[in-house]
Amino acid sequence: MTDSPLDLGPQARIVARLAETVTEEQLSAPTPCPDTPVRDLLGHLLHLSVAFRDAARKDLGATTDTSPDALAPDLPPGWREDLPKALDELADAWRDPTAWTGLTRAGGVDLPGEIAGAVAADELVIHGWDLSRALDLDYTPDLPALASAYGFLLAAAEDPDRGNGLFGPVIGVAPEAPLLDRAVGLSGRDPEWRA
Repeated sequence: MTDSPLDLGPQARIVARLAETVTEEQLSAPTPCPDTPVRDLLGHLLHLSVAFRDAARKDLGATTDTSPDALAPDLPPGWREDLPKALDELADAWRDPTAWTGLTRAGGVDLPGEIAGAVAADELVIHGWDLSRALDLDYTPDLPALASAYGFLLAAAEDPDRGNGLFGPVIGVAPEAPLLDRAVGLSGRDPEWRA
């Protein structure tokens, strides 16, 4: 545990800015996640933001117990207001140093707070990339969040109990490639993916 936990606020704001550009026509556009249009990716982002907010607060219950694969993401009509609010609340909850300590739960899995925070960073960085690619927008993630996501994904890829990556087979990327490309490859996505 570091003296100053990662601030997820900058990355959460980047994701919120990407989401606010989405037009109604783009909701059905494909994303780098197979069979996941922009609408479902936004629904997933909304649900995970609430779940990781509650995980940080140690407010365990329905939002932290539900596996992300257990239900199709629902994008409610008020998502344009709800998503930035949930992202702000997630970032604020993880600014409390106690969020990074002890045990918590997310996606129905009990895990140390420090790992849950790294997972939250990973979700924001990688899904921010997913969204930017689907919308054909430039994307520069927050560097501390990217470094955290990369470390988390690398550890998962090297874990012999997990096989080849946490979210799908690792896509080989040159070691000299930009850190974002290497993180994306570790997440099982092709850094060259285009809509």
